Formats: sequence, structure tokens, C-alpha cells
Amino acid sequence: MKKGIIWIALCSLIVVSMVLASCGSTKTTSTTTTTTSAVVTTTSSTTAPTSTTSSAVVTTAATTTSTGNWWDSLGTPQYGGTMTIQTSLDPVSFDPYGGALVDQIYDGYMEGLTMSNWTINPSTQAYQIDFWDNDQTAGNLLQSWEFTTPGTLVLHVRQGVYWQNIAPSFGREFVASDIVYDYDRDFGLGDGFATPGPYFATDGNWLNLTSVTATDNFTVVMQWKTTNMEFIYETLEAPGTEQTIYDPDAVVAYGNLNNWHNAIGTGPFILTDFVDSISATLVKNPNYWNYDERYPQNKLPYINQIDVLVISNQATALAALRTNKITAMDGVAATDAANMLKTNPNILQVPVPIGNCNTIDPRNDKAPYNNIQVREALQMAIDLPTIAQTYYGGEAESWPQTLTSSFMTGWGFPYSQWPASLQAQYAYNPTQAKQLLASAGYPNGFNTDIVVNAAQDMGLVEIVQSYFSSIGVNMSIQVMQNASFNAFVMTNHQDDALAMRQPAANSLGLTYNPIRQLTKFYTGASSNDAMVNDPTFNAFDTQALAATTTSQVQSIITAANQYVAEQHFVISLLQPYVYGLCQPWLIGFNDQYGSINGTAGPLTLFEYGARYWINSSLEPGT
Repeated sequence: MKKGIIWIALCSLIVVSMVLASCGSTKTTSTTTTTTSAVVTTTSSTTAPTSTTSSAVVTTAATTTSTGNWWDSLGTPQYGGTMTIQTSLDPVSFDPYGGALVDQIYDGYMEGLTMSNWTINPSTQAYQIDFWDNDQTAGNLLQSWEFTTPGTLVLHVRQGVYWQNIAPSFGREFVASDIVYDYDRDFGLGDGFATPGPYFATDGNWLNLTSVTATDNFTVVMQWKTTNMEFIYETLEAPGTEQTIYDPDAVVAYGNLNNWHNAIGTGPFILTDFVDSISATLVKNPNYWNYDERYPQNKLPYINQIDVLVISNQATALAALRTNKITAMDGVAATDAANMLKTNPNILQVPVPIGNCNTIDPRNDKAPYNNIQVREALQMAIDLPTIAQTYYGGEAESWPQTLTSSFMTGWGFPYSQWPASLQAQYAYNPTQAKQLLASAGYPNGFNTDIVVNAAQDMGLVEIVQSYFSSIGVNMSIQVMQNASFNAFVMTNHQDDALAMRQPAANSLGLTYNPIRQLTKFYTGASSNDAMVNDPTFNAFDTQALAATTTSQVQSIITAANQYVAEQHFVISLLQPYVYGLCQPWLIGFNDQYGSINGTAGPLTLFEYGARYWINSSLEPGT
């Protein structure tokens, strides 16, 4: 159902080389397709393997030289070993109902309804971004799904899935009523729950879900207010606890899942220990139900144990990785990755673009920024390719972005596809910028100010300040700490000129669900920091919500992308990369979902942890 396409040619080549050097993981083979009839049917199916394995090292039926699969060069999967990862957050709860979970822990023992298709070649589908197209999503706890009528989504539950063999479920089979209880509790739809849980109470998308019913042990029917299939997919499949199913028996028995001892799922690992502010231990679930989609004879998981260390300091975590105490981590800045390459050239590196493009947000409702010529002039005053090469050392996307990231194939609007006249508006041209200012009534430029979140890259801000000065725009800088900035700019809109949010929280180049992105400039939306009030743009959101097919939504998003670029609502800067790093003996790591909902890292397991494996011949001391 969805997670996210990305990666342009350069990044694809880099990622593929990393994949072929050290990665290997997959997914149940189920795909979804879309039709345009009034009654839309979407189906995905998989036949669960029935074979088992007994040897410590299992190969596929065919050798790597005869199958011709892209993952053959990864070698033969091995069982055993321990993977150690880091989290900067200390869990305060283990109950998805209240949120505040730590991905690196709960993803090991709980599972989602769907997952990304691990048989897809990373050269055509990058694994680092959370948004995937429908036809690149596979069933996990679901065998298949279909729209029987618009707004009626039928989920076919996979048979042969079992809860972990611990109290209170003791390994019973996973059934449709388990899904119903989860959604009833989270969204206040039944089973004694009348209001949504605290994690979901403010999520407007889910207000469109009106009922979830089990018609038999392996069929769930969801009724939605909307008939927009793409909207439903995006809502249901956003990574996180929305589709992660917990054990209803445990909730009934204990009242909630706040205590880690009550953390039970169907997942490949069992949470056996947790020490507050120190660590968590996940051990292999001996009764796990699933098999490796790339190697269908191989029962999962491969790794025996995952240790999660609570390390809040990034420098400390990097030191632990450098000394082999951590197996993998992500969200690493390009400068830190470069230093790691010098000291530990054997550690593999995967580039990941942050979840959006840095931007400067002018108040579109106030002079001089209510004049499009002024906004266009500021854009033309900045030399993006030079900044990318000199300031970021080539570790950034060199071209401007529009609303949805150009990394999202089929959903973005890459610079290479822009009309030449539009490209010219974003090319470095200070002479033309001055002419635009003169035409707008500012022949000598003007004085202005910018409010900057303290988490922002001040070096980048000062570079922009210099570029603006060259065309007569003298910009003073006011830095605010995060809480003050959020109140001043995002809540109360007290800024009167320019603003710059923290990295990975800006207005362009977004890499998550496309329909949601249309709220960035929607009149009155909380995310509309630039205070845009444009009926044409508002209409894109209305049209997208009224659409009934994915192809219709894609066409609307493409038109919205071009319109945003033409109107210069905000100033597009750069989309730098962060890195995922892993030891060479961890096979399968490709920093999957290295950018979640627009932010970089931390390392998440989701379905991936079960499919990683350790090459013991490369591991020190073995």
C-alpha cells in the first residue's frame, strides 16, 4: 500500500554499489494494482513457503551463479550472531496507543499489515525513503487487500501467523479480530473504546475511517468516509504505529502495554530485557512464521539477537561504531561520515537525502514578499550548484526542489523536466535579480530580517546573507531556540519578513505522502508558515481529495509541483545528504527508511531486522 520512491541516477549508482557490496533483504511477494472503474479492485497475494531448514547455513535452491537474481552477489545467508544498534531516545512507553515508542525496539517484536517488497532491485527503487508506491508494497500480516466498492477496503489476513509463545496468548494464531481490536482501541471505533488514543487523536486523516469489522477469522472490512483510494493507502501505510498490530490479549490482561514485560507481538524477535536509559535486548523468536522472500527455503530471522544501546550523544555513538561496539547506525552528517572513512575505510556508507530541502520562507502576505518578482529575485541571487560543491563538498543535491521531492519517481517534478523558462528563474543571475527588484519598485534593494531556528546550519544562512547583499538586500539574522521559534513563527506567525526552520522541517523537497504535502501552502493550514493564500493552489488539495484513482492524484501533484515552482512561494536551497554506516559483516543493510516522515534516522528495524544477516568470516574475533 505505500511507502516511498526515490533516488536519482547518481544516488542510485552509489546505493546499488553499496547494496551489491553488503546488502540483502526482501519481502513477501505481493503487489497492488489500481484500476479506474467505479468499483476498484486492488489485490496482492503470496503463497507462504512451507519448507523448513535445519542447518546453520542455508542456501537457496539455486546457486548464485544460476539464479540470475540481483541479490546473488551478496553471498549465502548465515544464521546466528548479534547485531548492536543505538537509539538516542529512552522509551517512556511500550504501548502504541499512547505513542512515544522507540522504533529500534518495538519494530523487532511487532509487525505491520504491509511492508516494502524486498525483491525489488535498489537500482529502480531506493530503500532509504519511507514512501513506496502501491505496486511496490507487499503483504506482511495481510495476504492481500482489495477495494470491493469505493471506500470499502477488504483486508485478507495471512493464515499461519502466530503470536509469540508467551503469556497471555501463548502462540495462538493471529486472526482478523486482532486487527479489529487494535484499530477500535486506537481510533475509538468499538470494543468498548469510544475515543481515539492520545497518539491518534490529532491525526485528521484517520477521522475518515468509520468502522473496522471482522467478517470471519481471516477477513477484515474497513469502511472509509472518503472514496479516494490513494488517500486511504497513504493513511494506512505511513510508517509507524498506525499499522503495527499489538496483542489484544495482553491489553485485556494488563490494561495497557506500558510495561516492557507486556510487550508482545508476532514479530521475529522477543523483547526479553530492558534497562531504563541503558539498553534493550531482543532475542530470536523460535516460532516466527515468515520466510525470506529472496531465499524462500530460509526461515527468518537470521540474527540470534539484537542489542539496542541508549546513547544520546552522537559523538559517543560514532566512537562505538569506530571500535566495533555498534554494528550499524544512521543519521550521520556528511562531515562525520567523511571522518569515519579516513579512520575506518572498511565501514560501509550509504548516502540518504534528508527528508526535505532547506528553504527560506518569506511572508507571502506582507510587502515586499507579496510581490512575486521580489521572491524570484532572491532565488536568482543564490548560486545553488556552487554551494553544493564548495560548502557541502558535493554531498548535497545541486538543483532546486519543488513541493514533492524529485527523488520520488512518478510523484516529483525533477529540475531536468522543468521548462527552460522556469529553469532560468532558478539559475544564478544577480544581474537579472537586480532588474527584477527594480521592476518591483526596489531599485536600490531594501533592508530585511530573518528569524532562524537555532538548529539550522548557520554557515548556510550566512552564505545566503552574502548572496542577498550582492543584490542590495541587507538581511539581519535573529536566531531563536526551537521552542521560541515554533511559538514565534509557526504558531503565532509573528515574523514579518523571512524565516528558516530547522533542517528536515522545511517546505520543499518533501519525501513523504504526497496528498499530505498539499497542506504546506494551503490557506489556513498549520504548516503554511509562508502564509500563502492562493486559490489556485488550494484547488489542488480539493481536487486531490476528490480524486478516485492514484493516476489522477499523480497528475494533480505534478501540476501542483510546477505551480509551486512558478510562484516562488519559498526560496529553494539545497537538500544535503546524511549517511547510514554499517560494519562490513552486516549483510542486507541499506539504511532502509533512513529518512522517516521527512527527517533523517534513527536506524529503524521494521521488517528489515529479520532479513539482515552476519557474515561471521568478516566479523572480528570469529
